[in-house]
Amino acid sequence: MPEGLIVKALSGYYYVLPDQAKSSETPIQCRGRGILRKNETAPLVGDRVVYTMTDGGEGTVDEILPRTTELIRPQVANADTALLVFALAEPDLSTHLLDKFLVHTEKANLNTTICISKSDLLLGPEAESLEVIIKKIRQIYEPIGYTVLTCSAKTGEGKEEVLQHLAGKITVFSGQSGVGKSSLINAIIPNMNLETNEISVRLGRGKHTTRHVELMPLENGGWVFDTPGFSQLDFAGIETEGLDQYFVEFNQMEERCKFRGCLHRNEPACIVIQGVHSGRIAQSRYDHYLIFLQEISERKRRY
Repeated sequence: MPEGLIVKALSGYYYVLPDQAKSSETPIQCRGRGILRKNETAPLVGDRVVYTMTDGGEGTVDEILPRTTELIRPQVANADTALLVFALAEPDLSTHLLDKFLVHTEKANLNTTICISKSDLLLGPEAESLEVIIKKIRQIYEPIGYTVLTCSAKTGEGKEEVLQHLAGKITVFSGQSGVGKSSLINAIIPNMNLETNEISVRLGRGKHTTRHVELMPLENGGWVFDTPGFSQLDFAGIETEGLDQYFVEFNQMEERCKFRGCLHRNEPACIVIQGVHSGRIAQSRYDHYLIFLQEISERKRRY
């Protein structure tokens, strides 16, 4: 039976690109076979599947092949990297939200790159203060292993560097709404023409322009997911005792805390707290860790 890749899911249909097809060819429109619904296993964009052809040139998805990775929000399968797109401004860059996204990409075991969009704003009157923001982001995230890129869909600045990071990989684009993810994809994929929207002046955040998940090919052999943006993420599936493993710098400490199950709040001889005091761990990252820890604790009390 033939195998293929789900490149889009929309209105109950799964669009499967056969393995032997070129990425530019039209995918096969498929329905999910009943056994998938019975097992409560829904195919996701990015899934490799076994399918059969039916009358009229359509098909049915019969089997989902084993996944290497899976994200819950956005729901995608088999990504190996993540590009987190956050705007330099309009909307304002939130390191709190960035750290929340990083927890989720670390949990999914994705190599993650941070991309600061709208760098063309550096040409405006706020250039000096915006330069400070970029410097701060680099100082916090580059020492712990994250690559930080800057780009502008408007001017094309940083486009080639972004493409180099995407070559030969399956990458999920995600980040806050209104930061320019669709504009960036339009810039790196010729003739894509994804819908874009302006920032809501009243709310101070972006409007959702991507309404479904789609997997799109790059000329350099890579694939990118375009996903809806989110302004909130929960911590379903993450426990207080395991949150620290998704903060990479905590795990980079050569020493270990004195007590097993240390939550790094006020325990004696806590290596993480010592790391914050010595400057080896950024205060903002530790503060966000404590906030997330509280969110998880409150969720457990509610449910």
